[in-house]
Amino acid sequence: MELLEWLSATTLAVGLRRSATLYMFVNAAHILAIGLLVGAILPLDLRLAGFFGKVPVPVVAPFLSRSAGFGLALALLTGFCLFSVRPVQYVANPAFLAKLGLIAFGLLNVLAVHMGQGWRTAITLGLVRPAVRFSAALSAAIWIAAVVAGRWIGFL
Repeated sequence: MELLEWLSATTLAVGLRRSATLYMFVNAAHILAIGLLVGAILPLDLRLAGFFGKVPVPVVAPFLSRSAGFGLALALLTGFCLFSVRPVQYVANPAFLAKLGLIAFGLLNVLAVHMGQGWRTAITLGLVRPAVRFSAALSAAIWIAAVVAGRWIGFL
């Protein structure tokens, strides 16, 4: 609890609370980052899951994967900034905790896929193995659920 109170007293958190304009820009950047993440990961997941078979995996997968990674990094950075404004309230919010759990699950899924031979085979030969197809479908569900949980935060 002390760490959360310290975080809410940092210059960043105080600045965001005092400036509606700064908060608005960080919030907008967070939304744009989520848009980039989901806008890249869903087409990639759909392709890997077996849809859009004419789209070559070796061409789109590296680009979409990097785009999603950039969106995720920016979303985590801006999300941390937004979290710092009211950390004590957020850690008591079940939707926020669900969102964090889903993000962690999504990251574990990404690591498992990218560390496996199935990903290398997909991006070099275009052959998508059943385990990668399953992980892609799971990924789509996880990231959509994380977005829904994120929207749910404001309603609890």
